[in-house]
Amino acid sequence: MDSHNELVISILRQPTSLNNYRRIMLIHVHLIRTGLHLTSSFAVGNFISRCFVLGLCSYACRVFDQMPQPNSFVWNNMIRGYQNNNQPQPALHFYDRMRCYGVVTDQFTFINAVTACADIRDYWKGKRVHGDLLRCGFGSDMRVCTSLINFHSACGAISCARKVFDEMPVKDVVSWTVILLVYVSGKSVDIDNARNLFDDMPDKDLVSWSAMIGAYVKSDNMDKARELFDKSPVSDLLMCNVMLGGYSKSGEIDNLLGLFDKMRCKDLVSWNTVICGLVQTNRLNEAMTFFKLMQQQKIKPNDITLVSILSGCAKAGALDIGTWIHSYIDKNSGSHIPSFDDVVIGTALIDMYSKCGALKSAQYVFDRLPKSNLDVTAWNAIINGFSMNGQSKVALDFFNQMLTDDHVVNPNEVTLVGVLSACVHGGLVKEGRRYFTSMPTSLGITPSIEHYGCMVDLLGRAGLIEEAYEFIKGMPLIPHSGVWGALLGACRIYGNVKLAECAMDHLMKVDSNDGDVAGYLAIMSNIYGGAGMWEEVDQVRKMMVGKKICKVPGSSVVEVNGFIHEFGAGDHRHERPYDDMYELLDQLSTELISINSP
Repeated sequence: MDSHNELVISILRQPTSLNNYRRIMLIHVHLIRTGLHLTSSFAVGNFISRCFVLGLCSYACRVFDQMPQPNSFVWNNMIRGYQNNNQPQPALHFYDRMRCYGVVTDQFTFINAVTACADIRDYWKGKRVHGDLLRCGFGSDMRVCTSLINFHSACGAISCARKVFDEMPVKDVVSWTVILLVYVSGKSVDIDNARNLFDDMPDKDLVSWSAMIGAYVKSDNMDKARELFDKSPVSDLLMCNVMLGGYSKSGEIDNLLGLFDKMRCKDLVSWNTVICGLVQTNRLNEAMTFFKLMQQQKIKPNDITLVSILSGCAKAGALDIGTWIHSYIDKNSGSHIPSFDDVVIGTALIDMYSKCGALKSAQYVFDRLPKSNLDVTAWNAIINGFSMNGQSKVALDFFNQMLTDDHVVNPNEVTLVGVLSACVHGGLVKEGRRYFTSMPTSLGITPSIEHYGCMVDLLGRAGLIEEAYEFIKGMPLIPHSGVWGALLGACRIYGNVKLAECAMDHLMKVDSNDGDVAGYLAIMSNIYGGAGMWEEVDQVRKMMVGKKICKVPGSSVVEVNGFIHEFGAGDHRHERPYDDMYELLDQLSTELISINSP
């Protein structure tokens, strides 16, 4: 019998050998035959631990219940096992049973119990456990205190977490790092307290450096983040990628590319961050260069890479590059990237083709997507695609198909913006009213300001300007510039000066962007001119000159042989200083008024 005991215990000392259910069963048989399942806390504790590793929670519980007097080692393994299997409630149940039976607790008991309370955000239960551990003399244990800091932080009690830290008699680098993470890991970063802690830390490891740098990145302070990054005695790929993400988010592309070039090690995240940053700043040619370069260096792109490139093609109207990417997906699907049957890739292709005006290609991709995988984003892409291209009937047909398809997908706010926009482009007033009215009743969608703006645009373009104005006055939301701008545009079409002046008054109050205000004033000037009100035209022009408001010059993008070329105000070879420009504008306005005056 002793040889059996030694065999079982030797196996339990090497738990990696218990890697499947069959072996667990065999060892359990040996435990029962030798009686160890009743007498050996070491054997039962390790056996239970292995059951939890394999996810056999109920099996472990039955083995535990067979033991007449389990010690704290066995109890702790039960608590930790449930905790590690994301079942904090049963873990706390065993903690309560352990305390009720008077079993001696230790620091591992309280660490697991406090962690379980943190996971379920049960602050009052956690405070009771906190009181238990203080009474048992573990209030100064460094690992227990660290778990308490995590618990109070998870429950939003930052001041309590800091109090636990401040009262710790001994602190190691883990404790310092945990309290630092308390200040930088939430939705709002307490950058001042975090930096003070960081500066006071006697020893800093890679995690603390990364946490502080990440805090500055999250706070959009890339100068401070770079300052710490350059001072850091150690760095890894994750830290570099955090910096790349910060530069991409802030649009500092030159700094992004400079850091990327200096990085000795780059992974797919690094490449994707650079490509995404270039796309977001409309540098699609460079993004394509990096896309080809990463393939030369045997870095296989994924769906994130391709969606970034396709979104850039959609913004720039680069149909040739988008078609090439589509071909690339077809050739490589199934190896390292999903095919365009994948809903994410397919949606990006639909959006790209729609914004490039290639509606047949957009519908071809949509029709290839498995109907069971279609989500609301894919439906929105095809509906908005046809809507923005003036194909109102087709867009509404897709919407009706969405509502009646076998795999019903519920529309959302974006869907209805596309539907109402289709009604606007098609002049479908009756249908627009019906869809708008059905939003809260049939579709469960509360109309937002964008939906109200679409309705004002729809009524205004149809010549129902007075009704549009009454609609605005009855809105439960405060109208923004888009709503009043739609009314102003309708007034320009139908020459309604009175309502145009009303809309203009509201626009001057709600919109502070000089570029937008310039556009509204230009429209108002045209309305006055169309009505022959030349004195009012003169007043508007003088207002623009006096406030030094000028319309922001537009730009055009064209694709030639796979390269994107942008033309705009920056291409003018001769530019006047601001003062000269306003003087010239004033002179031209005066001449225009004198020519057109009766």
